[in-house]
Amino acid sequence: MKSYGWLTPQCLARRVEQALEAQARSSTTIYSHSARTSAPRSPRTHSHTHTHTVRPSPRRPFTHSTPRPQQRPAADDPAFTSVLDNPPELVRTGRRHGPGLVVLAVIPVTAFLLGTWQVQRLGWKTELVAKFEDRIVREPLPLPPRVDPDAIHDFDFRRVRARGRYRHDREMLVGPRMRDGEQGYMVVTPLEREGEGSTVLVNRGWISKRFRRQEDRPAEALPTGEVEVEGLLREPWKKNMFTPDNRPDKNEFYFPDVKQMAALTGSQAVWVEQTMEPDLLQAIDMESKGIPIGRPAEVNLRNNHAQYIFTWYGLAVATSIMFYMVVKKPPSDISRRVRLNKEWS
Repeated sequence: MKSYGWLTPQCLARRVEQALEAQARSSTTIYSHSARTSAPRSPRTHSHTHTHTVRPSPRRPFTHSTPRPQQRPAADDPAFTSVLDNPPELVRTGRRHGPGLVVLAVIPVTAFLLGTWQVQRLGWKTELVAKFEDRIVREPLPLPPRVDPDAIHDFDFRRVRARGRYRHDREMLVGPRMRDGEQGYMVVTPLEREGEGSTVLVNRGWISKRFRRQEDRPAEALPTGEVEVEGLLREPWKKNMFTPDNRPDKNEFYFPDVKQMAALTGSQAVWVEQTMEPDLLQAIDMESKGIPIGRPAEVNLRNNHAQYIFTWYGLAVATSIMFYMVVKKPPSDISRRVRLNKEWS
């Protein structure tokens, strides 16, 4: 391998200086010789001739840099190792994954746990609906004079029958409630049972908003005699966080607070929902007259756990695939860098 370590700027400058000095000395010698040969001499006179010699000017350095000692070329060193003997390696620089990968790893685990929980909820809800449907198909029970509020849980959705008179002067409207796209209210009227000394709250059904006042309803919508009510014995309702509080002083009830209503009307904290199954023409006629339309005798509990199971398990599978693709994704061209391999062994 041929080395050119001797060809440095300092060495080149010195060579140029030496060439210029040699050229200057050569020019001075030629000029002096030509002057001596060209001067005229008189044979008759013996005057002294004086020869003037031109001296060269003092040498001026071509560069003012300090000369550096010549270094031995690296190729002349027997222990020299070239980069070709130890090629660089291709690596990915920077952080490979950030906090987002941790979040992406937690999502499929959480979704799988929620899906498993919904499987358990589906089994529980299915058994509950089956139990309530078994109670509905049974013959209605006569409602006893005094009902223990703690025992209502064991008779939820049980069909009962009671006789008495409606106390329309203590009527309460709960709402607004929607039915077939029309706004209205649920009519809650205390049922006073004679001879038994007990009063219960009866949800008679839905009426349109235009019959909110009793003066706008016909007489058949406000029965005054003794009536027999058949309905479902239900547990007290639970208020959610989005429902405002009732305002009994203004006769505004947004949800049926059974204990509050029972205290206002002097009734037992017993809630009975009147049931009926009118056909289409009967329902239209009742709605036009302001007669409350009761609910059908059926279990109307929501059971959407199967949809939740599909949603959570699908999310777990999708995020697991995304996590695998992110982890196994090759580095991009921008993140690729060449790192010098320093292991020479």
